[in-house]
Parts: sequence; C-alpha cells; structure tokens
Amino acid sequence: MVLRQLISEERHITHPQVLHAMASVPRHEFVPSAFESEAYADHPLPIGYNQTISQPYIVAFMTQALDPRPHQRMLEIGTGSGYQTAVLAQLVQEIHSIEIVPQLARSAADTLHRLRIRNVVVHLADGSLGWPDAAPYDGILVTCAPHRIPRPLIEQLLEGGRMVIPVGDLARGQELVVLEKRGSRIETRAVLPVRFVPMTGGGLGSAPGEEDASSVPRIASSIRPPDGR
Repeated sequence: MVLRQLISEERHITHPQVLHAMASVPRHEFVPSAFESEAYADHPLPIGYNQTISQPYIVAFMTQALDPRPHQRMLEIGTGSGYQTAVLAQLVQEIHSIEIVPQLARSAADTLHRLRIRNVVVHLADGSLGWPDAAPYDGILVTCAPHRIPRPLIEQLLEGGRMVIPVGDLARGQELVVLEKRGSRIETRAVLPVRFVPMTGGGLGSAPGEEDASSVPRIASSIRPPDGR
C-alpha cells in the first residue's frame, strides 16, 4: 500500500514518520469483515451508519498536512472506525477523538484498546463543539465536512496550531483546508479537492438514525479503554 499508493511524484507523501505509521497500522482491523479483502485498496470503504473509512492516500495526506510532532496533543473530529486515529496516535503524545454515532464510538474504542493504542480517548459527543475540557490543542484533524469551519474548533486551537478540515458540500464541491492560527489572524489555504461525509450535530442535523449528540452529557459519555491513560 505504501509503495504503490503513497510514494509517487503525483501523490508526494514524503514525511518519514507518516509513511512509517501508515505501514505499521493494520488497516484491515478497522474495516467490516465483509470488506476485509479490500482493506488496502486505493479507495474508501463503508463502515456502516452512512459513514466511511477514507482512502489510504487521503489519510496519509491529511496526517502529513497536520505536521504532527511527538509532544503534541491533538483533537480529532469524526473517529469513525478509528483508523485515522490509530495512524495519528503513532505520531503524537495524546489524542481526544470525538464521534457522534454511538456504535462507531464504542467499536473504535474497543479496536484501539485491542491493538494496545493507549494514548487516545474517544468521546461520544457533537464534534462541531470540539472538546473544551482538554483544550487548547496543538492540532485539530477533521474527517467530516461542515459548510463552514465551526468557531469552537478555531477557539480550541493553540496559538500557532494547525487544523486540517474538509469544507463545503457534495453538491457544490469540497476542499481540504489547512488553517493556521497566527495571533489575531486566521490563515487558510485550500490544498486538495475531496469528498467527505457531512458534519452533523450542532444545529447541522443529527447523524442518520441517531439522536442529536448535543443532548448527550459530554463528560459522562467519554469512552476510555479500561487501562488507558
């Protein structure tokens, strides 16, 4: 997967630690059994509840764009199956990851625990509100697309921090945006056209078939592996 999909002139994934993380995390552990034979293919896969696991290239691209460092604490919006979480966990000190779909939050936390990934806490909550209890964050990675960047996420980003987020809708198009917080200025640049599932919650609409996570007690709903830190 790494050699065929990531290291090429067209795709240009060059960050050594990102490439090592992509090679180390067993992607097949994060896809439904029906799609296990396609786990390392060059396309996204369904994980249930109208959600997907991103194509390996997009996971690597977003992780590289975030420019993670070993001492950093990150916020992830949209845990999904936990694959992007697991890749990022190889590169930073701590991750708080938010998922709005209860079944995915529990499944991701169980998978991360089984794979002995201990520097992640999964929260069942509305990702558009962030997770202020552990803010500010060195970086924020978002795996679902709002129409505009939620203000709480910008507020929870550390000065000098970076956010990688898809913005827009499927009908009019989405762009992956890199945002940097520079004093009173917010610098943004679009880096790649993408297709992500919409962000839900926070008045944006609930996840299909689920309650609005803004009504879920956010601290009480945190999911931490039993011997996690």
